[in-house]
Amino acid sequence: MSFLDYYLMGQSLDAFNHLGAHFVTIKEEVIEKRPARSKDGRGRPRNVKVVKEVPAVRFRLYAPHASDVSVIGEWNNWKPGAHNMKLVDYRGLWEITIPHLEQYESYKYHFKNARGEYVDKADPYAFFSELRPGSCSRLFDIRNFIWHDDKYLKNRTRGYDEPVSIYEIHLGSWKGKVDGRNISYEEVADYLIPYVKEHGFTHVEIMPITQYPFDGSWGYQATGFYSVDSRYGNPFQLMSFVDRMHQAGIGVILDFVVVHFANDPYGLIDFDGTHMYEYSDPANTLSQWGSPQFDLGKDPVRSFLMSAVNYFLTYFHFDGIRIDAVSNILFWDGNRERGENTGGIEFLKRLNGKIRYEHPNVMMIAEDSSDFSGVTRPLEYGGIGFDYKWDLGWMNDTLKYYSKDPIYKKYEHNKLTFSMHYFYSDNFMLPLSHDEVVHGKGTIINKMWGNYDQMFALVRNLFTYQFAHPGKKLNFMGNEIASFDEWDESKSLPWILKSYPKHDSISRLVRDLNLIYQAEKAMHVEEHNPERFNWLMVDNANQSVFVFERRYEDSHLVFVFNMTPNYYEEYDIGLSTPGLYEEIFNSDKDVYGGWNQYNGLPLEHNNYMGPEHRPYSLTIKLASFGAMIFKRVIKKEPVVEEATKNKKKTKK
Repeated sequence: MSFLDYYLMGQSLDAFNHLGAHFVTIKEEVIEKRPARSKDGRGRPRNVKVVKEVPAVRFRLYAPHASDVSVIGEWNNWKPGAHNMKLVDYRGLWEITIPHLEQYESYKYHFKNARGEYVDKADPYAFFSELRPGSCSRLFDIRNFIWHDDKYLKNRTRGYDEPVSIYEIHLGSWKGKVDGRNISYEEVADYLIPYVKEHGFTHVEIMPITQYPFDGSWGYQATGFYSVDSRYGNPFQLMSFVDRMHQAGIGVILDFVVVHFANDPYGLIDFDGTHMYEYSDPANTLSQWGSPQFDLGKDPVRSFLMSAVNYFLTYFHFDGIRIDAVSNILFWDGNRERGENTGGIEFLKRLNGKIRYEHPNVMMIAEDSSDFSGVTRPLEYGGIGFDYKWDLGWMNDTLKYYSKDPIYKKYEHNKLTFSMHYFYSDNFMLPLSHDEVVHGKGTIINKMWGNYDQMFALVRNLFTYQFAHPGKKLNFMGNEIASFDEWDESKSLPWILKSYPKHDSISRLVRDLNLIYQAEKAMHVEEHNPERFNWLMVDNANQSVFVFERRYEDSHLVFVFNMTPNYYEEYDIGLSTPGLYEEIFNSDKDVYGGWNQYNGLPLEHNNYMGPEHRPYSLTIKLASFGAMIFKRVIKKEPVVEEATKNKKKTKK
């Protein structure tokens, strides 16, 4: 079967190799002047026809209801008809090869649409585009980038039994503008790599970088789904960004949108005079954001989007794809009452199945606010096939709880216990993302209850709880410096906060939590095995104290959280296992901005029964709004070498 057969059946993953503008070489007959044949050099030079290989660009466009199609560009002064495309397949495939074109030249397709109107459209498969307000596609030879990340790729996994702590960033506002311009992908890497390494994050997740016209959409309403965002450079510069992150041991996840696209007239909307990409049903044409929705029931649309995901994984070596607004794919408009979108569900299954086959060690992540069953269940067991799902229920409940006056927290106790009732139904990721620090919601620290010091104490408690709770971690940039300013895509993060001890101490706390998370197997190995988690104090609503343990092999940790300003010089918690427990972390230490109410030397268990009928107990100092981690000390017998043993026997 031909490429177009697979494309029209919704089975193509490599449409980017066939459609769009590709640099090729062609044979062309040229006239060369040759010297005269006479030995003495006399006579007139002669013209000789020779065949040479010359550079060219092959353009292919799929537009089944278009006619009179031509490529217009800088080289032909944007003149329609100067380079007419030929219909090479009656189902709508148009083609032309034009020699002697240069990298970065701008172009569009000019054609008559189904309504008889002549329109100019950007190339849906362009690899590069003009920076807004420009709307043209630009030629770019995507081949032959030299990579240096073989070692990283060979060891890459989907992270099931590994620590995954993600730093979510918006490339344009993390560092901000320099001399009034956006810094490039490579320049961002110069600053980002040491920062991520210093703070112990394992991955970065970059918000969408497919070409988009409106800065305020943050990339979530794109016009070019194969075109790298020209605000920060060209495709090779993005490849260099990923390559350098990999060489530093940092994974890179791409946020990608398959629900909707920008409604700019030069883009995908009403492409060939029909609803080629969007739903034709007026009830579903527009999304809740006012943008056209992809018709995920159409097989060509499925090929278009699956190929786009595969393109970024193949050419840019991304380590994961986060699919935005999955609930809007599973249900019409994300509304369960409107019913399941069977076309969207089939698309997700097909996408995950094919990507898993092509890229078995890449993470597929669903940003899903629904309670749809089986989002991370494998396809062979009837699931949707994602590796991870954002636990937005955990995020909402947790932030509401931390915002409550401690007097009333006892009435909201279940908000912190409920997540473990459903945790084992999916592979969850715990996000404190960009969505929580915009549109008047306040930043993470602004959501905390209390006065200035209490808010900092609670945010330290919150981050400890996030890392202690089973599930992969995600934090948006600025969380780690406890910014009070909501995120603004047009401004840099307020890095001046790092000069204030209170804010800088939060950075240190996040770093130390990341390091403990990576060092302790109990915090990341088999986290979806219910045998590895156990509540030790779950019903103490009146005091709002929570205690649980996590264990794997010799890593046995006990986590304690005091959610009120009450201070206890001596407080008994229950234990399931006797032994010596060493405090390896306390959020109230002065290095984190606390009051130094911590436990010093390792503590021995008590032989009397602890609260909530636990067989043993441990008496600890419990700080106001304190969060702490205790590790059970396992005494190991000294290892005696066999040769030493034999030597001793001989002496006897």
